[in-house]
Amino acid sequence: MRAYDIIKKKRDGQKLSDEEIRFFINGYTVGEIPDYQAAALCMAIYFRGMDGAETLSLTLAMRDSGEITDLSGVGGVRVDKHSTGGVGDKTSLVVAPIVASLGLTVAKMSGRGLGHTGGTVDKLESIPGFCVDMPRSEFERIANQTKIAIVGQSAELAPADKLLYALRDVTATVDSIPLIASSIMSKKLAANDDCIVLDVKTGSGSFMKTEEKSRELAKTMVEIGKGAGKKTVALITDMDKPLGYAIGNSLEVIEAIETLKGNGPADLQELCIALAAEMLLLADKGDERECREMAERALSDGSALAKFKEMVAAQGGDASVADDTSRLPTAPYSLDVMSERDGYISEVDTEGYGLCALALGAGRNKKEDKIDLSAGIILKRKTGDRVSRGEVIATLYSSDAHRCESVAKRLLSYTAISDAPPTPSAQLIDVVR
Repeated sequence: MRAYDIIKKKRDGQKLSDEEIRFFINGYTVGEIPDYQAAALCMAIYFRGMDGAETLSLTLAMRDSGEITDLSGVGGVRVDKHSTGGVGDKTSLVVAPIVASLGLTVAKMSGRGLGHTGGTVDKLESIPGFCVDMPRSEFERIANQTKIAIVGQSAELAPADKLLYALRDVTATVDSIPLIASSIMSKKLAANDDCIVLDVKTGSGSFMKTEEKSRELAKTMVEIGKGAGKKTVALITDMDKPLGYAIGNSLEVIEAIETLKGNGPADLQELCIALAAEMLLLADKGDERECREMAERALSDGSALAKFKEMVAAQGGDASVADDTSRLPTAPYSLDVMSERDGYISEVDTEGYGLCALALGAGRNKKEDKIDLSAGIILKRKTGDRVSRGEVIATLYSSDAHRCESVAKRLLSYTAISDAPPTPSAQLIDVVR
């Protein structure tokens, strides 16, 4: 078997066998197949696509390229939630404590932010002392003790994905449904949870800009999960506007804490309840109505907040931040951005807002970049809100005053203000089961 023949076969639009896909992925992972041939195959897949069986084979081959997490020592039904990435998306900080307080086990491996999207691990690291890197034995101990532990992804988890992702990033082959789906699901399957809930974003702040593409990705990932024997569901959710009002690590932790106290923004709270209810539903905790009521009750009675504090303390963090958020990193500089005219905020470029937060220091362009945990944006007005000339629509935060000044005009350029209000849009667009 030769890599050349596999590339040629896919280039000509033919279906690859499981054996051929595994040969290629294994060879590339160990360095026997060079980058230029892997890039050629990615481009062939980009143009020719893959059917469901091929995509499943690719996902499982990538999963099997490294270690598969053995959490057999962790009791209970293990559930996970994954977002395809957005702006202001801090749902894991709320959803995980909700479902853990209701008896499910969340032993979660999360990533760091890159580009305009934030990462759960970065947000948690803004809590003083919070440890996201620990031996597997300690991860299991905490998950068993508290029903919840969130750590950084292991370097041994789906190494083929890391190699292919870096290659796709520089060869214009990122935007391919089979390659995106296999990338996400190979890591989820390697984490080896029982139930997986996917939050597939759609709109200007997401990787999938259209509802059609988001739906295709959601269906593909659900089919992969089903083919791998995992209970999987996908929610298609709006990312044409940031989620909540906070963008940036410590700022998002504060908003998550307020949501756990029942005081969060309506859009964030609604999505968190919907995601938690789906996790409970997959775990057979009740029917749809019962699972939603359980999630709502965990927020209203304080049990989810208590579980958040328990998780923070167990992972070495300062749990008192839940009572006094001033203990989180605070930016020394801030700047108000004011509307230049009267009207309604009719539309925003959500990705642009994310790039503004990145420019303030809240994100990274390269994975090695150091981020400013205190940097970010607090939105004062969102899409649909009426504003007056001179009214504050956002406040920028950074450890560098010059960054605030340079970002202010950019943020205004990403904000459309018109005479008429826009048509309201739903946060939850669809559910793919």
